[in-house]
Amino acid sequence: MSSTPRSNPRILLLPGWQNSGAAHWQSRWEALHGDRRVEQSDWDWPRRGDWMARLEDVLLEDEAPAVLVAHSLGCHLVAAWAAHSGNAARVRAALLVAPPDSEREDFPPPLAGWRPIVRQRLPFPAVAVTSRDDLYCDPARAAGMVADWGATPHDIGARGHVNAESGLGDWPAGRALLQALIDAHA
Repeated sequence: MSSTPRSNPRILLLPGWQNSGAAHWQSRWEALHGDRRVEQSDWDWPRRGDWMARLEDVLLEDEAPAVLVAHSLGCHLVAAWAAHSGNAARVRAALLVAPPDSEREDFPPPLAGWRPIVRQRLPFPAVAVTSRDDLYCDPARAAGMVADWGATPHDIGARGHVNAESGLGDWPAGRALLQALIDAHA
């Protein structure tokens, strides 16, 4: 048993395309818990390389370990960044919520640069929350991404895209899942 005190990780929020609005659980967590949103320069026409560089910059601003909390396209940001960064050891764990299928033919044109999906195993522990009726990803495709990333799957039933429209409010069950992930990998 180590006598070294554990350092509290920074919680970095990684919203998806078009950011997370005020009613989204990520925005609520930012207000309630002081989590930090990683701001991107262009939320409407996201460029994978730009978003990866911004995440890298934020991670390097502080020596404290980080836990990534990604929603939607933010999940693909985590996978792409982890596959290319030499600083993945700064991440203690990741909570990946509602990864979309960016390879679908009907995916919006501004997101074409997020193809192909990066499917390398993540170099840190992750839990992936999926919904059975997510409009942006078939459950079988979600299960494939989750397996490829080496994440632990967590099905929350029929909750849409697990966003503001899902009626989650402050999403205490999600926060408890995050805390369990942090505690397990302290």
